[in-house]
Amino acid sequence: MSLIFQGKVKRDEVKKLPELPGVYFFLDKNDSILYIGRATVLRDRVRSYFSHLLLEARGPKVAKMLTLAESIGWRATDSVLEALILESRLIKEHQPPYNTDEKDDKSYNHIVITDESFPRVLVVRGRDMSEGKFVAPIRSLYGPFPQGGELREAVRVIRKIFPFREKCSPADGASASSGDPCFQRQIGLCPGVCTGEISSAEYRRTIRNIEYFFEGKKSLVIRRLEKEMKGAAEALLFEEAAIIRKRIFALKHIQDVSLLKKDKEEPASTEGGVRIEAYDAAHFGGKSSVGVMTVAQDNEIDKNEYRKFFLRGTHAGNDLSALGEILRRRLRHPEWRKPDIMVVDGNFLQLGVAEGLVKSAGWEDVALVGVVKNRKHQPERLIGDKAAIDHYRRMILLANAEAHRFAIAYHRKKRGQEFLPSV
Repeated sequence: MSLIFQGKVKRDEVKKLPELPGVYFFLDKNDSILYIGRATVLRDRVRSYFSHLLLEARGPKVAKMLTLAESIGWRATDSVLEALILESRLIKEHQPPYNTDEKDDKSYNHIVITDESFPRVLVVRGRDMSEGKFVAPIRSLYGPFPQGGELREAVRVIRKIFPFREKCSPADGASASSGDPCFQRQIGLCPGVCTGEISSAEYRRTIRNIEYFFEGKKSLVIRRLEKEMKGAAEALLFEEAAIIRKRIFALKHIQDVSLLKKDKEEPASTEGGVRIEAYDAAHFGGKSSVGVMTVAQDNEIDKNEYRKFFLRGTHAGNDLSALGEILRRRLRHPEWRKPDIMVVDGNFLQLGVAEGLVKSAGWEDVALVGVVKNRKHQPERLIGDKAAIDHYRRMILLANAEAHRFAIAYHRKKRGQEFLPSV
């Protein structure tokens, strides 16, 4: 554990953290890692967790995590870019319980380096790989990275230091292009793969440096480049030596202003990133039972994440057993992103069903909310997790209304199919 942290303080000693970019760790009383995050300025970011307004904005999961946190560890980095990469690597290695989003390999972005004579460096969604939509051979894989926009900015920064091929065809391969420079070559972001200006062996040295950088071995990359620069100078290749010297300087003084801006914007978010799942069932006289799951995240409804369940159990109009089947089947899909808030339609009985299933799945950190309806089936009050209700009422009600609408629409479709003649 001591190898992970550069320093550690009690939670009330935040002022002792350095004013540097890096990665921070919230630790429980046994020094087990609860959460890993990154920061432009470690002291400021960690201190923000204990601000009343920002604590409310971060939601119920963070509030619960903070009640368990006894101390804070950190590791400083030379840049925000390196903090971004280090954060992803450490989350994947240690699997902290409160980094549930970042542990989801299928929903988020990865850096993929392809296994070709002239490898490409690409940003690819985990889902595209798991569903077979991305078919190129993979040489190296890094991630997941939850923030797709930040990852693309990071790749742009790296590409300015180490130009690489993204889409163009190699000039000396079987799929050779005409040798005309691609647009990226014209602006200096492709090293000339498309024009035959660089050999496969030389290009692969660049790719290896990129891999070392994503593995957190910047000092090794600098030593390799210094050796190359010395060799070029001894061979009187002064122009090449000058290019390498500029690359070394760029590595030691990484220009990541775009990432600094994005990092400073992040704490102001109130509902962004919170995933709310709502569930409902529909039937006709106890028959043709169906269930649905609707999703709200990033401040809006996400219909791409909706799911339908044709209920297999004999529920005979029993709303509690129908809800139980819906939730059990949802919990069988760990590849779906874990919700921050789960919303059920009903009172304390429905909430009790959800509570038992969620607890058995080890999802105690998920907030549960019930929407109690009046005789006209309109929301009367919300019950359950108070912090979630206080801060996400609008999105909870919207997700619940969508669940009711979606369940009715799905049920009508299924009933219509039952009355169709057999062919």
